[in-house]
Formats: sequence, C-alpha cells, structure tokens
Amino acid sequence: MGPKEGNDMAVSQLAPVDRETTVEPWVLADPTDVVTQDGTPIAAKLYVPARPKGAVLIAAAMGVPQTFYAKFAQWLAAEGFAAVTFDYRGMGESRRGSLRDVDADILTWAEQDTTAVLRALEQRAPGVPITWFGHSLGGQIVPFVKDRASVAKIITLATGNGYWRMNAPPLRRKVWLFWWVAQPVLTPLFGYFPGAKLGMVGDLPRNVIRQWKGWCMQADYAAGDGPAVRQLYEAVTTPITAFSFTDDEMMSDASITTLHQLYLNAPKTMRRLAPDELGVERVGHFGAFREPMRNPLWKGRILRELARTD
Repeated sequence: MGPKEGNDMAVSQLAPVDRETTVEPWVLADPTDVVTQDGTPIAAKLYVPARPKGAVLIAAAMGVPQTFYAKFAQWLAAEGFAAVTFDYRGMGESRRGSLRDVDADILTWAEQDTTAVLRALEQRAPGVPITWFGHSLGGQIVPFVKDRASVAKIITLATGNGYWRMNAPPLRRKVWLFWWVAQPVLTPLFGYFPGAKLGMVGDLPRNVIRQWKGWCMQADYAAGDGPAVRQLYEAVTTPITAFSFTDDEMMSDASITTLHQLYLNAPKTMRRLAPDELGVERVGHFGAFREPMRNPLWKGRILRELARTD
C-alpha cells in the first residue's frame, strides 16, 4: 500500500480498536505497515488500551529490532498508554529483500521512517499527549524528525554522544577494530555491514554505517556536520528527561552530558542511576528493557515522566 496521491501524510493499515467492547487491558494490533512519504513500508506494531491517557513512540537503538521493546510496550499499554514500536527500513521486519539494495542512511530513518510512524501514532491516538521514548540512537535523531513539535515530552535512555574518544572504557578499548578494520573492509565486500555474523551491532545498510562512522569520528557527533545540524538540535524546545546508567558499557557520563548539551533550548532533567539504586546487579546499555526492570525502573521511575492527560 502506497501513500495517497498528493498527500505526504503517513498511511497506516492499523486495524481499528472497538473501545467499547475491548476487555483486555491492552490490545496488540496485527503486524502492519506504515507507509513513508517516499513509499517505503515500515513494519510497526501498535499497542492500544481502551481509553489511552497518553501515547508513546519507542525509537530503537542502532541495530536493535522492535521485538526487543515488545514487553515494555505491552506494559505501557497496560498502564493506559498507546505505544508503537517499529523497525527502521532494512532492519528487523522492515528488511525486505537484499540489504545491498537499501539506499538509506540515518537521516532517512529519521526524516522518512520515524516521521511516518509518529504521524500514524497521532492518527490512532488523537487528542492525547505524545511522549518520544528514544533508546540510544533513538534519542539522537529527534532533531531530524518532521512533526517533532507535536511531541509533548522527550525521554532518552542510554543516549549519548557516539564520538569514539568519549565511549565508555570497555567499548573504547576495542572500537578501533570496529571502525578501522571491520567496517572499511567488510562493507564494500558485502555491500552492507554484516554485523550479525560478527556479533557487532547487527547487519546495517552501507550508508547507515558510513554516516554513523562519520558522526563517531567527530567530537560534536552529528552536530559536527555543520551549523545547520547544530541549529536543528537547538530548535528543539520540548522538555527532555534523560535516563542513563553508571554501568553503561557504551556511553560514558561525558558522552551523555555532551549529547544533551546540543539540545541547548530544551529544558532538561538528567537522571543518572546506579544498578544498586534499582536493586539489580547490572543494567548496562540494554538492560533497562529486561523484565527485572518492570517495577524499579518502568513503574518506579519512567511512569511518572510520561506525558499524560490525567
């Protein structure tokens, strides 16, 4: 299904929910495609309570499929929030055909894919405030998303500046192998980056990893591309709450701080947590979405930060 003629709005095939007869605390819509402005189908799943008091767009980390966020999205719906997960083009269930044929970079993921999903969420949960929930990369791409002004609140989690010299020590000790050996050798050879075979990030379109490397070589990360990009970050005025973890093996405290400093005109609340504050031994870069985080983090910390009508 393609976009309507002369209409740049995203077209969603999400099945309608009968709000009077729904008895489950949440409903998982059938897997569906949201069509971007350039006609690309993006695989998405929408979790809808009977009467949502808010909505949450979950923007994934680099190389992470939407299935990773499924339990978190189900929990959000059980708490009364419509939630949507999706896969950027070429990733997860949005991977159609050979990855060699995917002509997309990170800006495409933001400007086309995430914009379309945001518009579809607005259509399915009209009249309620939307929270942007960005994990890692998902918190970095906000400035590039069209219609981002419709978001009432931004929550970032484990989101930092990817400049390689600011990586957390465990990553910095081996990142040279990734950027100066694996990426430049394997990407031309395969026509994409075959990270799944190496246990590195996952398979990525060639232009995605090239742009990502370019950002990671710059102290200002994406904003190092020039004044126009820096101005996009400065144009964001939506309140931001940033969650980060002291044992994150990828993002250092400095990387978290410098990334959020790019959001110069957005009110910011920085919440840096140690695992023992949450009653667990480890959180790291990915552990926030594991089941043990349901009570200490999801319910105990995140729930109070969501934009809502009540």
